[in-house]
Amino acid sequence: MEENTEKMAPAMIGATGRRKEAVCRVGLKAGNGKIKINGRSKEAYLCRDVLIQHMMQPLEAVEMVTRVDITARVRGGGISGQAGAMRLAVARALIQFDPELRAELKKGGFLTVDARKVERKKYGQPKARKRFQFSKR
Repeated sequence: MEENTEKMAPAMIGATGRRKEAVCRVGLKAGNGKIKINGRSKEAYLCRDVLIQHMMQPLEAVEMVTRVDITARVRGGGISGQAGAMRLAVARALIQFDPELRAELKKGGFLTVDARKVERKKYGQPKARKRFQFSKR
């Protein structure tokens, strides 16, 4: 009985990404480039071309746009944060799909978590950093 020594990608690979208050769970499998976000197409869900490009950057960097199918479940935050969360989740899933892609994704900065969040509002101020107008008299 011979063993198959070729590496086989699992049927579905899962990964998680976070950005601001958004959390994304991505399922990635070999396919022909279909992308579904919360059951809708990427154009219908993200609406703006800039956000679609942002989410697609890891796939374009490793030229896997037409070789994998992606199913994403996103919740929390706004669509900008959700696009950032999807970008990180897709990059992490691609590494599990093919570990040799890690160097290229790391060089492009797709594996770095963007930890910026909204600064909290402080008491005695109208916003986080804005101050009420000062009056000497």
